Amino acid sequence: MSVIALLASPSVSFVMQECFKMMLTVSVYDDFAETWLFHCPGLPVMMEFACDFVYVPPPVGPKDSQQANVFKRSALLPPVSWVRPLGAPPPPPVEVKPGHSPPTKVSEQPDVGERQEAAGSGSRFYDNVVLELKSPKRLTPARKTALLPPHLRPPPSPGQPSPSDKFTDDDVGPRSSSDTDAAANIQEGTGLDGNAPGQTAPSAPPLPPRPSFMKNMPEYVVLLPASSSTEKPLLCPPPATPPPASTDNAGPLPGNPNVILVSLGKLLSEKVQHTQGKPTSCSQCGSVLGSTYDNQTNGCYFCEPPERSSVPSGGLQHGLFVLSPSEKLPSASQPLLIFCIDISASMSITSQVSPGEQFIHRSRLEFVQEAVLLCVHKLSKQHPDTPVGLITFNYEVTVHGYGDFPSRVLSGDDLMNSDNLKVAATVFPTPPPLSRTKRFLEKQVTELSAVGITALGPAALVAVTMASRHPGSKVIICTDGKANTTLGNLEVEDNDARTLLSSTIFYQELGGNAANQGVTVSVLSIEGTDCRLDELGRLADRTGGKVVIANPKMLQSEFEQIIENSTIATQCTVTLMLPKSMCMRGEKEAGHKVARKVGNVHLDKEITFQFVANEGEVSSPMSGSAVSVQLQLRYMQRNGWRMLRVFTVTRNVTHESSVALSSLSLPIIQLNSSQASAALAVRGRFLDARRENEQQMKLIERAIEHNRSAEDRETYKEWVITMEPIYNNIYNFTRAKSVVSDSQSLTDTGAALLYTMKQSNRKTIMIKNQQNLHFSPHWKQSKY
Repeated sequence: MSVIALLASPSVSFVMQECFKMMLTVSVYDDFAETWLFHCPGLPVMMEFACDFVYVPPPVGPKDSQQANVFKRSALLPPVSWVRPLGAPPPPPVEVKPGHSPPTKVSEQPDVGERQEAAGSGSRFYDNVVLELKSPKRLTPARKTALLPPHLRPPPSPGQPSPSDKFTDDDVGPRSSSDTDAAANIQEGTGLDGNAPGQTAPSAPPLPPRPSFMKNMPEYVVLLPASSSTEKPLLCPPPATPPPASTDNAGPLPGNPNVILVSLGKLLSEKVQHTQGKPTSCSQCGSVLGSTYDNQTNGCYFCEPPERSSVPSGGLQHGLFVLSPSEKLPSASQPLLIFCIDISASMSITSQVSPGEQFIHRSRLEFVQEAVLLCVHKLSKQHPDTPVGLITFNYEVTVHGYGDFPSRVLSGDDLMNSDNLKVAATVFPTPPPLSRTKRFLEKQVTELSAVGITALGPAALVAVTMASRHPGSKVIICTDGKANTTLGNLEVEDNDARTLLSSTIFYQELGGNAANQGVTVSVLSIEGTDCRLDELGRLADRTGGKVVIANPKMLQSEFEQIIENSTIATQCTVTLMLPKSMCMRGEKEAGHKVARKVGNVHLDKEITFQFVANEGEVSSPMSGSAVSVQLQLRYMQRNGWRMLRVFTVTRNVTHESSVALSSLSLPIIQLNSSQASAALAVRGRFLDARRENEQQMKLIERAIEHNRSAEDRETYKEWVITMEPIYNNIYNFTRAKSVVSDSQSLTDTGAALLYTMKQSNRKTIMIKNQQNLHFSPHWKQSKY
């Protein structure tokens, strides 16, 4: 018996199971042990499904309509699968002369042996019926009547003769011995009333009189052959009213419950033993087929057509491979923290504050100086080895030095040439640890003064170039106005569309380069200013940074949150693979495979995917089948190693809406809706964003109706408050259309909201929901 079978066996004691687990834990270098441990109950699952099943709407076609008609048949009719045995055709109708009684005849009943033989052959037996004429002058078709025992016969309707008056020995002549045996067998045998021989059948309540308009309706009562006493009674009156149809299965579900959540921060930070050897991959789609202990495959499950593919039984369930262990970064590579501070003339604007009993005026730059000094002081105690740099910008860009290294000032033509800026940033030495530069840094921050214009674009390029030498570094840009120098100019949206397009491309490319080099850029603007965060936010969004509109008094807390969220992996690419019967939804490539570049990964990073059944020529999976999904994570660790982590998970398919709703996870659906809708709105697709959100809201409402959970209802209320200002009032967060184009951009408030939702996770949504409930007690009423 295998180890897994022993552990699963109920006969093995708890002590024995724990011993086997200890043995597997000690043998961590064994690939089989590693794979089993990953699937052991209790370990966290980082690839979560919003639904425990893969939901596929039921197919609609001729075959399905026929099946639907079967279920709509009357309960009085025999099942379609029952076959009436062939017999002699009924006798022709006999003319009755006036003054003569109509001749009647009862068909011969088979004896007990014939009944048992018919039951054993699998056919169903039906007793023949008596031909009855209602009047001597009119012929009527044959009427089917059950030969029931007296205590089960319905009472005669008013004006009709009783059964004893109908069927008399005078009418049908003397009974044969076979008829008598058959009648005895019906009354005393089994299978008719569900009682074993020797037991008295319970008396049935009398049936109500048949209405007058139903007198001519034929009666359909099935007489079954003799059966064993262990069978369930099959002869029972039909229910008065059919059970109501479930509303959960009435039509396909709104929205899409097929959502996958990947907790990248937890996945890439946990300690897992490496899988020995190299992965075996498919040459066509790149799926990982197996590890060194299981590399024999007959074909790729993800490449084969649906009619030939089957769920892989020996495929790789989990593996962590080292792709380039020899490529290491220098030991002195320590992530940097660079403050990129705006010291233009607008930073001298003051605001009134009351630190005590008296009111004073403080400038924006003074708030920034205080926040930076507090962060430097805290870092020097908690992380003194962190190198911290300072770059300031107004009409020139200054890279502040330390000790024996003087500061470097870039101005004039240097600010208009990207290559010159990159060279200057590359040759500038890396700042030493904060423990050696703290005194110099504090002095430089204290002596800052506000004057001139805003050369934000050149300063951002210099900061990213310096930080690119050290993957995992962070750049914090703090500004209060639009960039207005030649490189990255954002003040010309209504006058020069070509310059604005050039600036958009500049920030997009800068963000892409920063993400490839493992640099995270965050942008903080001062409350009450206009910085064109819809464009500048592209730089932060591409690198996984934050876009924040901060109150001057809250700058320190915002700085600390950015600093504490450390980078654990860089150059991350997430690949999700499905069989050809399924396809991705909401991605650039709507195929059965998608590769999404994530870039930098922080501890709280979570991303979601949607997938649906393929509606093209490829047939969708049927209910009861299984679908396998493979997740691949390619990333670089802090030590420079390139890693590949693979997960393969199998889920059953269902067409039942109630089954999908019962296992639906509302937090995952809400997170996916927030991320997907915000991603559409950031690109200007506001109608698509609202449509996406409305569909998922309908799905959540359907799940609340089905599960009737008070906790889910409260969660839904909180989420509605969070999403309402973004989607119901989306046009309040958009600027007027440009003079030179029909494009419509976002205001700073709208951009900050959408970029935050796009980078959100379950924790941030929960915090946002609680804040909304606290500050918005009178939320918009709904039926929930």
